Amino acid sequence: MELLLKNATIVRTGSRKNSSKKDIFIKNGIIEKIGSSLSYKNARIVESPDLHVSPGWLDIGTQIGEPGFEQRETLQTVAKCAAKGGFTAIACFPNTNPVMDNKAAVHFIKSSTARMAVDFLPIGALSTNTKGTEITDMMDLNKAGVVAFSDGAKSLQNSGVLLRALQYVKAFKGCIIHRSIDQKICDGGQVHEGLSSVHLGMKGIPAIAESSSIQKDIALNTYAESKLVLHLISSASSCEVIKESKKSKGQLYTTVSYLNLLENEAVLENFDSNFKVNPPLRAEQDQKALIKGIKDNTIDAICTNHVPLEEEKKKMEFSYADFGAIGLQTAFPALCEALSEKIGVVPLIDKLSNGPRKILGLPEIKIAEGEKAELSLFDPSIQWEFNAKSNLSKSKNSPYLGRTFSCKVLGIINGRSVSL
Repeated sequence: MELLLKNATIVRTGSRKNSSKKDIFIKNGIIEKIGSSLSYKNARIVESPDLHVSPGWLDIGTQIGEPGFEQRETLQTVAKCAAKGGFTAIACFPNTNPVMDNKAAVHFIKSSTARMAVDFLPIGALSTNTKGTEITDMMDLNKAGVVAFSDGAKSLQNSGVLLRALQYVKAFKGCIIHRSIDQKICDGGQVHEGLSSVHLGMKGIPAIAESSSIQKDIALNTYAESKLVLHLISSASSCEVIKESKKSKGQLYTTVSYLNLLENEAVLENFDSNFKVNPPLRAEQDQKALIKGIKDNTIDAICTNHVPLEEEKKKMEFSYADFGAIGLQTAFPALCEALSEKIGVVPLIDKLSNGPRKILGLPEIKIAEGEKAELSLFDPSIQWEFNAKSNLSKSKNSPYLGRTFSCKVLGIINGRSVSL
């Protein structure tokens, strides 16, 4: 297949071609020529009023549903959502049924998705059945092809198990991804402990439940001299701890959910359960601290925190609704619309592409002649509505359903696979 991207603005940190408008010719999945006024007789032309192209985006921690929760999401539907949202790859969490804690489970994901346009990068379970009592056979899982280890949506409360995991993965330069939260402090919490918990009359989830756990986990990682990813941080106090620790504490990385960058507890006044997410939307000062954390590199990657759920899990009183929202299709359009002026499109793209790859120890994607075409395409001048028709997920738990965005993702090119 031959493709010709016409007059595309290249977005890539550190590239001499960054912000330049070029034609890009792709043949058999390889970038053959970058130039001006290119013409190829048999090439499929890809153009848009303000076409932008960047290295392919990677989402860390996607909840994939299948196997076990196919009513929420299948591998096929999550791949369609990811491609439509501009993601060429997703590093998927192990919270399936059965849990991805053995090589057979890993092989199922890899073999089932081998022909899809989106690359699936399995994250193996840190503990057996994600119960948090004993570590999995990490060496076996590593050989099977996992890119990291985590109990995903479940926070590990046993420090001894986390320490053993951090020590074990050093043998093959592995990576631990952990959602740090002290469950005993936040047990039963529904929203951020602050104005929202007072006004809504609900038990709060204090920021110290996260920041105190983060301090402990950083100490464990320092002792183990290992590699730790603090997943989905949400508070100003956590940012302060991490920023200081990054100066001297070795391999320490952080991620944030896009919703925590865009929203705060004020949106909960209408009791919209689609805004009930984990981590919770916190105070405005926390939101501002997270945005600052993107700017000063306290935070390394932005995630969609894609958690599909059945309608009956959300259409109930706020306090009884499950935590979680889908986000693969809306993450970048919402970020581009709200933060392109505050942060800049280039830094946002960096946190969606190079940042996640650095965390997982994967090579950066280059937009250069002779390189594989692994690209995300978007147009910041096109309006579109995220609605029941454009939503490709099997689930509908999005706070942005029915919203019109001023930036549209056009699709992806991933080698010989094209989804445009």
